[in-house]
Amino acid sequence: MENCLVSVVMPVYNGARYLKEAVESILTQTLADLEFIIINDGSTDKSLEILEDFCKTDSRIRLLNNPKNRGVVDCLNEGIRYACGKYIARMDADDIAISERLERQIEFLENNPEYVAVGCRVLAIDGEGLPIRVFGDCFSHEEIDRGNLKGVGSMIIHPTAIIRRESLEKVGGYHYYPYAEDLDLFLRLAEIGKLANLSEILLKYRLHVDSIGSKYRHIQVESCRKAVLDACRRRGLDFPEDFDITTPRFSTGEIYRKWGWWSLKDGNIKTSRKYALKALMENPLLLDNWRLVWCCLRGY
Repeated sequence: MENCLVSVVMPVYNGARYLKEAVESILTQTLADLEFIIINDGSTDKSLEILEDFCKTDSRIRLLNNPKNRGVVDCLNEGIRYACGKYIARMDADDIAISERLERQIEFLENNPEYVAVGCRVLAIDGEGLPIRVFGDCFSHEEIDRGNLKGVGSMIIHPTAIIRRESLEKVGGYHYYPYAEDLDLFLRLAEIGKLANLSEILLKYRLHVDSIGSKYRHIQVESCRKAVLDACRRRGLDFPEDFDITTPRFSTGEIYRKWGWWSLKDGNIKTSRKYALKALMENPLLLDNWRLVWCCLRGY
């Protein structure tokens, strides 16, 4: 393809379970002027087979296949090198893009040339697609960049990002900050333009108990610290005293309880009851779990 408006870049590693939903949600976007660059990163499940079937039915897909797993940073930079779009849109293999996602975000960038990247609010869902809660309530450049400098992370939820390709190339693409490559990228992008989030919910964002943020939190925190420290050096700033390094790795039961409370507060009663029960089964002697169960049964 040549001169398409947007290149959607999606790495895939053993993503067969949710892959069809993710791919279809991009192919059915209201904005059709796209190419879909998918990098199979050494998957050992049926991911490659699923992707090859999609290639037979839609010529907008450009499938790159890495025989061995190389990691997300290599995959993203490889996808960007192949991209022909004016914009680069991120997508993950377990998420679901709302049909107007690309149209709405690119409309914003087209009308606001001072912005180099835009994300959006998301509806967090679990493995079965049940709604947990809405995320992404910081919309202005100042809020987003301030949060990034504190190491908070997810000020722009990575798979929601759409970035001007020329801006991405100007800052040198993705750099190696294990499990914090997105934070580093958004800090560098904020030094050449503005960042924003749209207030619309344009992605269903899949949460997993064994996510990177839980499993490799100690590595992620150190990478975040390094990314912020490097940004402060570039900007001539002191390292922020309120840098957020306190979030621990949660146990499975703690994650279930957290999701239960989140779901309850967002009015997702079915989801909250599911995770209240799971938390209780993990630790039936913990009073906080019984409190959650009681509140879920009442519905508030």
